[in-house]
Amino acid sequence: MASDDKFKMASDDVKSKPPMVTRFGQIVIGPPGSGKTTYVTNMADLLRGLGRKVAIINLDPANEKVGYTADIEISDLVSLEEVMETMKLGPNGGLVYCMEFLWENISWLEDQIAGLDKNCYILLDCPGQVELYTTNDAVRDIVTRLTKLDIRLCAVNLVDSHYCSDPGKFISVCLTSLSTMLQIELPHVNVLSKVDLVEKYGKLQFNLDYYTEVLDLEYLLDCFPEDNFTKKYRALNEALTGLITDYSLVNFMPMTIKSKERMLAVSQQVDKANGYVFGVGEERNVRNLMGSALGGADFEWAKTGDLRTDYMEASGEKAEGYFNNDLDKVDIGPDFQF
Repeated sequence: MASDDKFKMASDDVKSKPPMVTRFGQIVIGPPGSGKTTYVTNMADLLRGLGRKVAIINLDPANEKVGYTADIEISDLVSLEEVMETMKLGPNGGLVYCMEFLWENISWLEDQIAGLDKNCYILLDCPGQVELYTTNDAVRDIVTRLTKLDIRLCAVNLVDSHYCSDPGKFISVCLTSLSTMLQIELPHVNVLSKVDLVEKYGKLQFNLDYYTEVLDLEYLLDCFPEDNFTKKYRALNEALTGLITDYSLVNFMPMTIKSKERMLAVSQQVDKANGYVFGVGEERNVRNLMGSALGGADFEWAKTGDLRTDYMEASGEKAEGYFNNDLDKVDIGPDFQF
């Protein structure tokens, strides 16, 4: 009889719990200055323009001046300035402490999310400390907890595109992106942000699609300066490029907030990654499903063609008579006809 009572009590507890609501969203990460907050602001505007209800969660306690109104603010739970003053920590240590404090009080975040509209699409704006996504476990634990609440997230990792003009920095961001993908354990979309400024710090050694597709990184080794320091670490650089290539996980989507088409392409990729496109509601019919899965951005020229034309040097005074690819480096005689 006692066992029957226990079964009845357990059954009543299950009935009393509200059913879990499936939500979708993006967790926006990346190094400082990569444009995370700007991305969140513009992505929220884009999605609202498509008819979605969007809720923004600001998980960056150092992010005070933002272009959006957050529905949930981590500063309501913990203040970075108070942490730095009380714990005698610098900005980096303070941010790590704040995220670990959030994990220790994860029930606060759960309650805040439970109060949001059940049909809203979630955007999480995260801090810019790389160690939070590569070595520290706090963000990964928070993400794991949210996925157990049936919040289906996709990590959007923003990387500043000007790193493409420096071979060493580009290899570094590829390695950091790979480490982040393995650490966070979420569907992942890497984005080259501010691609309209891709050649601000120097002309690219290769075509833009070489960097977006992360093709044959060993060719970058020949672009390093010929000095004793570089020669000393050439074997290390070869090992790092080999590691990235062996995993074959890293590629990038080029994006600039100046192009709504580029923003839309990223949102479609994210929708496929987190499963939003396969859900119901918001007119997610067969036509929209096929349009997202088989979008025109899959054509090789469409991936970067408009960016080459609009933002890269070859589109200016050199555009006429150039192929905008590696053939531009070949010496062509005056008798050659285009």
